[in-house]
Formats: sequence, C-alpha cells, structure tokens
Amino acid sequence: MSTDLKTATKLAVPGKGGRRKLTYPWILLIIAVGLVAVSVLRAVTGAGDLTSTGQFGAALSAAVPIGLAGLGGLWSERAGVVNIGLEGMMMLGSFAAGWVGWQHGPWAAAAAGVIGGALGGLIHAIATVTFGVDHIVSGVAVNILALGATQYLATLWFGQEGSAAMLAGGNDKQSPPMPDMPTFTVPGLWDALNTLEGHHWFLVSDVAGILGAAVTNVSWLTLLTVGLFIGTFYVLWRSSFGLRLRSCGEAPISAETLGVNVYSYKYAAVLVSGALAGLGGAFLSIGVHFFQDGQTGGRGYIGLATMIFGNWRPGGVAMGAGLFGFMDAMQLRSGGPTVHALLLGLAALLAVLALLRLRALKRTQAVVAGIAAAVLVIWYFLADTVPLELVEASPYIATLLVLALFSQRLRPPKANGKPYRRGQGT
Repeated sequence: MSTDLKTATKLAVPGKGGRRKLTYPWILLIIAVGLVAVSVLRAVTGAGDLTSTGQFGAALSAAVPIGLAGLGGLWSERAGVVNIGLEGMMMLGSFAAGWVGWQHGPWAAAAAGVIGGALGGLIHAIATVTFGVDHIVSGVAVNILALGATQYLATLWFGQEGSAAMLAGGNDKQSPPMPDMPTFTVPGLWDALNTLEGHHWFLVSDVAGILGAAVTNVSWLTLLTVGLFIGTFYVLWRSSFGLRLRSCGEAPISAETLGVNVYSYKYAAVLVSGALAGLGGAFLSIGVHFFQDGQTGGRGYIGLATMIFGNWRPGGVAMGAGLFGFMDAMQLRSGGPTVHALLLGLAALLAVLALLRLRALKRTQAVVAGIAAAVLVIWYFLADTVPLELVEASPYIATLLVLALFSQRLRPPKANGKPYRRGQGT
C-alpha cells in the first residue's frame, strides 16, 4: 500500500521533478552568507544589538509560540484542513495554562495548554471534517468562540470577589501568578562565548553573540519545541503514518481507494494542530507567569504566515518563526536603532532582487525593487532612528513583505481546503 500511496502523492504534486533540491551544503552556504551579511551590517551601522546575546535570546523566546502555531498549521493543512483558528487555539491554551499553572506549577500549565488547544482543534475538526463546514468560516468561529470563552471564564474564575484566585492576585483580566519554569545555562561555554562577544570582533563576536543565546537561560519548553520540529519531520516525511496523512491533503480520493481512513487522519492532524498551538499559547502564559487577556496578540496569524512562508515544511516554518521572532523581540526591546540599521540591510536585499529580476528580463519588477532600495537608503541617511509606531508594527510589516516576495514559489497541498465526503470518488 505504501508504494501506491507514494505514487498517488507524487502525481498530486505538479512539477516536483523539475525543482532543484536544497541540499545540506547549500543550506550551510546560505547560513554562512547570512552570518557574514549580518556581521557586515552590524559593523557598518554600529548597531551592536543586532547580533547580541540579549537580542537573539529574546528572539528565540518570541519565536517559540509563533513556531508552534506554524507547526500546528502545517499538521492540519498537510491533511487538507485549512486552520485559521490557530489564534483561538492559542487563546484556549494560554487560558488553560494560566488556570492550572497558578495552582499546580508550570509543567502542569504546559500540559493544560496542550489540552486546551486540542479542544479547539476538536471543535474545528467536527465542523470541517464531519459536517463539511467551510474551513475559513469554522476557523473564524473558533477564534471568536475562544475570545468570548476566555474572557467570560476569566471573569468567572479569576475575578470573583473573595475567591481564592482573586486573593492570590488574579482579576477579571488575568490569572494569579504561577512559579517560574526552570531554565538551563551551559556555564563554561556561556562564559567563553560572552568573552568573545565582548571583543566586538568582526564575524567571530557576532557568531558568539548568536550562539550565546542558545546556551543561556533557555527554557526547557524551547528544547521541547526543537524536538517537536524534528519529530514532525520524521513522522510526516519518514513514516507510513505521515505518508498516509499527507496523501489526505494531496489526493484524498486516491488515498481512500487504497484503504486509508481519510476522516481519521484528518481528525488526528487537526487535534495535533490544536495541541501544538495550545502549547504555544501556554508558553506565553508561562513566560510571563500568568494568563492575560489579549496575550496572544495575533501570533496565531503570524504562525499561519510562517507556515505559508515555509512552504508547508518544518524547516521553512522554523526559519519563518526565527525571522518573525527576531522582529517581535526587536520591537519589545524598543529597537529603534536596530530597525534603523535593518533599513540598510533591506535596501541591499532589494538591490540584489532588482538585479535578479533584471537578469530574468522582468524589468517592471526590477525598477520597482530598485526604487524601493533607493528610498530606503535615503531614509537611512536622513534619519537617525525609526519612529516607535513603526518599530511596534515591524513584525506585521515583515509578515506582509515576506509573503509578497515568496508567494510565487509556494505550493500548498493540492486538496487543502477542499470538501471531502467518503465515497465521493465512486
């Protein structure tokens, strides 16, 4: 059966054979070029926070909930179910984590977040898989229901006069505080990297600052997230279960004829999707020690954008989460000078894009990219910083730019979002 499923899945992927495979040497080369480019930008602009341990540590923390939401979307959409309810599932996860965490600690909060998000996933699966509700409508409904439910329950459970939760510090907008989640630091390695970073040497200190973030005060949930990304790759691309699940998103009718219970795999995928998004919401609550109304702040939607940017692949989702996490951390650290430095970096990227478009004889796109690069260079030299309002909006601007630049190279699962009824192929 597995051979037949592989054949059916390949037939559902147009143009797969002509696409150049991104091998590990190419990946390493891209990383090396990126590191050199960032080092040059830091040296030219003098924006030391661009590669500091503090900046990348904050970026790593900001990337985790976005990455978990994106990974959740990947599971769902690989099985053919569009999931824009990720934001609502994150809300349910963050609320459940806040409710359980102040009573039983952060690890119980993480487990509660998984269950809360999975509950949102179950609602979405029942609506879309069983009853055939439009996936977008169902996702919007989940987001609205989650917002209303968490606000109502927060008032009921945390804001009741004289209740244990209120006496412990809760109110109708937030839960009582929970204990810290343990972190780890690699003592000897951290000291060496911190010393190297302090010398401000070209490339060496920049790499030390970036690596320092990976060994300093790292949450165990961050390590769990890394494991989930690796596990997702092996489950979905290296196992028969993953092959069957992906066939449901590419050619469900063909999968059904080969004996795959498409409904079961779609349910499993959407439940896992909700659980991952819920864990992302729990990470937010655990990080600040309590649930707070409006805590997710649109990160579920940004997670959806990382999934699209990552072309429905775990590695791409991780890269997108890192990018958006970096931008999110930058605005939280009041990174006006850093955003100002990035104007020059973005101008350089647009100049390269203009040359590539010109080489491909796409003159209109080349002219637009060239003009945009010139405007950014002029802006950089005429201003010393960037307005705070623009800094705060930088994660969302980055989302729009990335989706606009990479939209032509994206290929979602062929049957993603399409209605499926058992036996419709007979």
